[in-house]
Amino acid sequence: MAAVQRLLRTAASGGAASVARRRMTALAPEQAPLAAAFPFAVAERSRRRPAEERNVQWVFLGCPGVGKGTYASRLSRLLGVPHIATGDLVRDELASSGPLAVQLAEIVNQGKLVSDEIIINLLSKRLKKGEEQGESGFILDGFPRTVKQAEILDGVTDIDMVVNLKLREDVLVEKCLGRRICSQCGKNFNLACIDVKGENGLPPIYMEPLLPPNNCMAKLITRADDTEEVVRNRLQIYNDMSLPVEGFYQQQGKLLEFDLPGGIPESWPKLLHVLNLEDQEEMKLATA
Repeated sequence: MAAVQRLLRTAASGGAASVARRRMTALAPEQAPLAAAFPFAVAERSRRRPAEERNVQWVFLGCPGVGKGTYASRLSRLLGVPHIATGDLVRDELASSGPLAVQLAEIVNQGKLVSDEIIINLLSKRLKKGEEQGESGFILDGFPRTVKQAEILDGVTDIDMVVNLKLREDVLVEKCLGRRICSQCGKNFNLACIDVKGENGLPPIYMEPLLPPNNCMAKLITRADDTEEVVRNRLQIYNDMSLPVEGFYQQQGKLLEFDLPGGIPESWPKLLHVLNLEDQEEMKLATA
């Protein structure tokens, strides 16, 4: 993890990535009720490991549809840490016969945010399971969405860096409307071919469609919440409720803003460059 350590040293000296770590502190009394929502909170507080003794613990922020899952999952494979997407946790619960399934279906189909209580419950179970299996580090995707959630997370673990992916709204809407899922294999694809000219000071953006193989084409389905009305509603909710989270982490010196220049071929190498991880990918490719 030499590249990651370089990134952290750069931040400590005031580099552009600015991901300085917070000093680990005990929970203040008023934070205890929040942290108590996580069953593993007490154990986690008592044995937080220094950054040099564990893997990275990152958060990915960004509007719905920006690509948090795509880039977080790629980085999780590169760095050898689990990618934990709260959206996937919600969808897994929706597909189950659990007591939350009906309640979640109504919330998701209306484009509303799932409550703190439900998200915290699902995430706490996932992190506890990972701890029992010996996982070290993680990349969180879709959590925290509110300052309250960020405060809860701060109470039980140390976040090293928060990557905020940014993309203009008109492109986001078009991208969301092109999303498809294979009903058989569960993989995600996108039928939208986005080719937006640069104007009014904004750069041009081109994103090729992510087409499925022939055996998946006839099995594609659209997510129930991927309608223009719901997508725009979700973006408005994000802007109203989640943008303060960016300020929360910016005050801590952990926020790294990254404007996506295009699709994966254009954005992935630039993201690795910003994170000082080019040599990490080269080493992995060389040993593959």
